[in-house]
Amino acid sequence: MTGSNPFRGFRYPAEVIQHAVWLYHCFSLSLRDVELILAARGIVVSYESIREWGLRFGRLFANALKRRRPRPGDKWHLDEVFVRIRGKLHYLWRAVDQHGHVLDVLVQSRRNAKAAKRFFRKLLRGLQYVPRVVVTDKLRSYGAAKREILPGVEHRQSRYLNNPAEVSHQPTRRRERQMQRFKSARHAQRFLSAHSRIHNHFQLRRHRLTADQYRAVRDHALRTWRDLAGVAAVS
Repeated sequence: MTGSNPFRGFRYPAEVIQHAVWLYHCFSLSLRDVELILAARGIVVSYESIREWGLRFGRLFANALKRRRPRPGDKWHLDEVFVRIRGKLHYLWRAVDQHGHVLDVLVQSRRNAKAAKRFFRKLLRGLQYVPRVVVTDKLRSYGAAKREILPGVEHRQSRYLNNPAEVSHQPTRRRERQMQRFKSARHAQRFLSAHSRIHNHFQLRRHRLTADQYRAVRDHALRTWRDLAGVAAVS
């Protein structure tokens, strides 16, 4: 990461902080699970400190990964699932490309045309390009938003074509159960924006790679992670 040292003033070195953030976002672990794993390696740190690292550095690492990623694909799959926050129903809007890479997420209290337009605008603002095809389910809000925001883009509506987006929700569901649900819409948005990018960085589509290819791609992902955190690889 460029600019001033983001780890300045922290008691623990960058190696420990980035490892804790990596554990928390890449695996379905609780804060206390990460605390125990670090303790087994002789690093005594409270789960509250790990929570603070996850909030502060998770966002920094996720933004750095976003800047480094290659341009996503030209086919966007959009989907929304409900999340219950303090007893109230909210909706998590998610977009992925045809390769399964998460483009963006947005937590909203509605799933009407206004909410769909807001999500489309957020996607376009963050990605800075227009897709060739948009694939959604048959929710009519998508059609209304697409006609206004992306009038020249092909729109395919089918529950059977949107599997990449639906599968992409699974890590969020696991984290939601592990965290015993989100505390607020702001908390959900903040966590999932970072979690989606970090977790996705290490989802390497192993079933489509040979063992040697997988190891090479995995090593590259780890090098990128250490590099953006300013941590040297362990020899």
